[in-house]
Amino acid sequence: MADAGPISWEHLKSRQPTDADRAALRADLVERALAVKQHGWDDYRTAWSSGEVADVAYLLHDVALLEELEEHEGSVLTRFAGNLYGFNGARKDIAAGLVGTQEWLAAARAELAARSSGTGR
Repeated sequence: MADAGPISWEHLKSRQPTDADRAALRADLVERALAVKQHGWDDYRTAWSSGEVADVAYLLHDVALLEELEEHEGSVLTRFAGNLYGFNGARKDIAAGLVGTQEWLAAARAELAARSSGTGR
């Protein structure tokens, strides 16, 4: 390991998620939320990363779980901004007050609500 050079994060700075990437992320998030609504958290809390659990908890408005994980809205939204827009795009959305990220999550919540009520897919 002594021969290993410094880690470069440059490839992440230039990553630009596509609309298809964002659609896949929303589909995954909504499916996870539906699974939790149907089966509860027990099967997922240890199977998913703490960030994934926090993301689903945020979508489900599970404030108690977010507090237990010591996550707050800002940390969840900031992480999502990076996933949605890449490093440079996230910086812009953060500077703008995370408006794009909040709109994206509102659309994910609307899809979850529609699918939970049986009016969606």
